[in-house]
Amino acid sequence: MTAAQLSVEEKRTAGESVLVLSGEIDMATAGHLRSAVDDLVGRSHGRIVLDFAGVTFCDSQGLSTLIAANRAAEAAGDRLVLVNVGDFVQRLFDITGLRTVFAIEDGSDDSLP
Repeated sequence: MTAAQLSVEEKRTAGESVLVLSGEIDMATAGHLRSAVDDLVGRSHGRIVLDFAGVTFCDSQGLSTLIAANRAAEAAGDRLVLVNVGDFVQRLFDITGLRTVFAIEDGSDDSLP
């Protein structure tokens, strides 16, 4: 069995910071995601985008990390936005009632790098 992996690549535009995620968000990788978001909170031009196009799995620790990151962003006056959220994560948000907690956008916007 191999350890879960999460790649986080940061891209910036004039109006936002984008974290392109690839892999699994779980107990083993959630800290990496949280650190990446924390590095942007308060200096992200007001908008932090998490691009989920490459996310293959998310567990309860991942959900908890996303909730904490969202709260931290809001407290700093930033907006955390999730884009390219796949069916698996969408179902998690539906089952847990978290769909209304997060700003979820289509992600087909040409402004994304």
